[in-house]
Amino acid sequence: MTLPDRQLANAIRALAMDAVQAANSGHPGMPMGMADVATVLYSDYLKFDPADPKWADRDRFVLSAGHGSMLAYATLHLAGYARPTIDDIRNFRQIHSPCAGHPENFELEGIETTTGPLGQGLATAVGMAIAERHLNALYGDDLVDHRTWVIAGDGCLMEGINHEAIGLAGHLGLGRLVVLWDDNKITIDGSTDLSTSEDVKARYTATGWHVESCDGHDPADIRRAIDAAIADGRPSLIACRTLIGFGAPNKQGTSATHGSPLGADEITATRENIGWTAEPFVIPADIAVAWAAFGEKGKKLHAEWNDRLAGSEKKSEFSERLSGNVVPGDAFKAYLAGLVAEPPKVATRKASENTLTALTADIAALVGGSADLTGSNNTKTSSTKPLTKTDYSGRYIYYGIREFGMAAAMNGMALHGGVVPYGGTFLVFADYCRAAIRLSALQKQRVIYVMTHDSIGLGEDGPTHQPIEHLQSLRAMPNLLVMRPADAVETAECWALALAQGDRPSLLALTRQNLAPLRHDVTENLCAKGGYRLRAASAGRKVVLVATGSEVSLALDIADKLEAAGQGADVVSMVSTELFDEQTAAYQADILPDDALIVSIEAGTTFGWERYTGRHGLRFGIDSFGASAPIDDLYAHFGLTVDAITPQILAKLGN
Repeated sequence: MTLPDRQLANAIRALAMDAVQAANSGHPGMPMGMADVATVLYSDYLKFDPADPKWADRDRFVLSAGHGSMLAYATLHLAGYARPTIDDIRNFRQIHSPCAGHPENFELEGIETTTGPLGQGLATAVGMAIAERHLNALYGDDLVDHRTWVIAGDGCLMEGINHEAIGLAGHLGLGRLVVLWDDNKITIDGSTDLSTSEDVKARYTATGWHVESCDGHDPADIRRAIDAAIADGRPSLIACRTLIGFGAPNKQGTSATHGSPLGADEITATRENIGWTAEPFVIPADIAVAWAAFGEKGKKLHAEWNDRLAGSEKKSEFSERLSGNVVPGDAFKAYLAGLVAEPPKVATRKASENTLTALTADIAALVGGSADLTGSNNTKTSSTKPLTKTDYSGRYIYYGIREFGMAAAMNGMALHGGVVPYGGTFLVFADYCRAAIRLSALQKQRVIYVMTHDSIGLGEDGPTHQPIEHLQSLRAMPNLLVMRPADAVETAECWALALAQGDRPSLLALTRQNLAPLRHDVTENLCAKGGYRLRAASAGRKVVLVATGSEVSLALDIADKLEAAGQGADVVSMVSTELFDEQTAAYQADILPDDALIVSIEAGTTFGWERYTGRHGLRFGIDSFGASAPIDDLYAHFGLTVDAITPQILAKLGN
């Protein structure tokens, strides 16, 4: 006998209110309100195989309103995934339970992306939809033919990143993207009337989306709206009118159900109201069997896909593409050899472009872009034609002035698989991207950020565009690999390292100004050490100059002056503090010995360098905002010159 949709949806409601009550913490309202929509989605539309959560051609489901995490945990459990178990759900929000307060993709298979910071789930889904269309253009419907589904709330649609994300999705015509909006008109503060009066549906229509509305508690109307979305070639928003906390007789439709347990009395009343007689955390057998059947349909589709893959002439190429293995090839090796034969004096942003020209020729999975700074970031190569709504096979995305949206979309591409995304903007605009960079790091995704104009060296654009605190603030972020190369060889080595990071994002900080070649050998990737001795002292070593990027050449000139004064000076290129900190204690002690004065030089804040220089070392940098002037005038103004720094070092040495 087929069970009514409402009865199946009530299983989600029961698990949500029981888990939040047991934890005495959480958000029961959204899962209870969207339970009917989620049930229809899982029963009739979502393509998934709980026995293989990483099946390449599965649909992607993103719970952008991550505070309603119990909706995800309940549906995964009910649909037959190995985890979360019922005990995991009993321990919702507790230490060691994979059922965290917000969904974490590294805790549970079936959670496609970490969500919680509102709007980012939807924006990440845009990247997933881009990756699907790109791979479909290359491998066809037989191997790549799936949708990206999003459940989003009012908060997701209010956040600024939503505007960036939907504009990009509409422009690219991502018709396989469907957003189910939990239109319950409630936020934490109360009714949405308190804070907004915009016409959300009109905004989506204006950005090129197809828009539908439905009663979010009427399964037939939900199916009608989803069918209409599938039939339309544009990305779709479905406004699902719901009652938050649906079923709770005294609290539904109010903000009281948003972020607090219902309370024992209200749960008793809700059970009676929805006709749920089972004990807490118990799913009646007939309901469990009905939910498990949804996953069985996906297993059949998966088996059919496996047969198509086995018979495809592109099987080997497709499998390798999805494996994520990317290795620089012959073009890259030839480029490295050329750097030794004819060392160029170029900005590291140009050296990055030259490196990318070789890498994109070697590696088809590299998909690049820029937030409207292509000519400044130097991120486009001859191998990367534009990815457009009429040609998804392209490998270059014009993101427009959408730094945050770009970063989140790159997260989605990396999470989808089959694509290694990189994207550019100015380093100072890392502030616009930061929340998405943080999720790259948290989710351990190989996303490569190309951040140019990395210091006051950009000159006349002035303090709004000159990054000061940015390098150190980004270095403070766990699991983010920040690299600031000093010449073309180091830039190439940094790109090779970025590609090799299987479990963390990388950020390349690159100059606008030309830099002289410093390295003349490529027999070993010295940047992999993070910091290495670029030049050893000639006289007895008294000082170690530690510099990054454009300041390494300055350090070499200072070392010449110190040597002339009889003070031996090592010069260390500190390309990446993260990589240096990963080296052995013996290596670190050799590079930064206790018997030498340690001096740091970087055209940014001196904050944080004391952990390398010690209390008695010297730190040269900029602890104010920049200024608008030609580059040479700026370096002189801020005391980053040979004549300004050398006397201070000699004075510290007692000369």
